[in-house]
This record gives sequence, C-alpha cells and structure tokens, in this order.
Amino acid sequence: MKFHHVGVACKDIQTELQNIRKLHKIVEETPVVFDPNQQAELCMVTVEDGLNIEFVSGKPVENLLKKRISYYHICYEVEDIVTTIDLLTQNGGMLISPPKEAILFNNRKVAFLMLPYGIIELLNSN
Repeated sequence: MKFHHVGVACKDIQTELQNIRKLHKIVEETPVVFDPNQQAELCMVTVEDGLNIEFVSGKPVENLLKKRISYYHICYEVEDIVTTIDLLTQNGGMLISPPKEAILFNNRKVAFLMLPYGIIELLNSN
C-alpha cells in the first residue's frame, strides 16, 4: 500500500479551496466534481510539499461535520483492491463501502474500510 492522500470533510468545497489557497501554495488542483457513486462533491489539491488533500462534501460526511470531524480518512493506492480488502478484513478490518468507480480518479475503483486506527480509502492503481 502506498500513501496517496488525506481526506478532509467540508461543508462547502469552494470555501475550503479559498482558505487553503491563503495558507499553502497549491501546485495542482482538480475541478470540483460530483460523483453519483459516492453521493459527494470532490476536489483534490496538491500542496507545495507534495501532500494531496481530497476535499469531500455531501451526504457521506454530513454526520462527521456535525461532530466537528474534518480529517476523516487516509488513502492508500494499491495494485489489487480486492486482494487488499480480503487481507485487511481477514485481519480485523471492516469493509464500510465496497469497491466503486470514482470520477475524481478517472473511474479507478475506491473502497472504504474501518481499521483499528480509523477509516482508510483504498484506490486501485489501474
């Protein structure tokens, strides 16, 4: 598994983009997209040191925001999402969202799991 990005829940992506532009030098930014498979608006920015931050708004993060939780997942890129899910669930992980195509990642599949240290997203590498 290779670290890919940090997921940040937000109420309004445009507001968060304005805020992060004031705080960090943005070297890359995707358009804001709505992904019907995730029922969320999404945008990825890369800051000067190479960190990728995914902003997520919409139904999947509404309860997190009510609890004032913004950082809510880290994402790992994996070569085989199904094999990695099997490995993680056999070792105590719980699948919370099965693999689905994700518009933000050119329809590569993503899945979410709960691990003892928190929520992770898996992003299939191809």
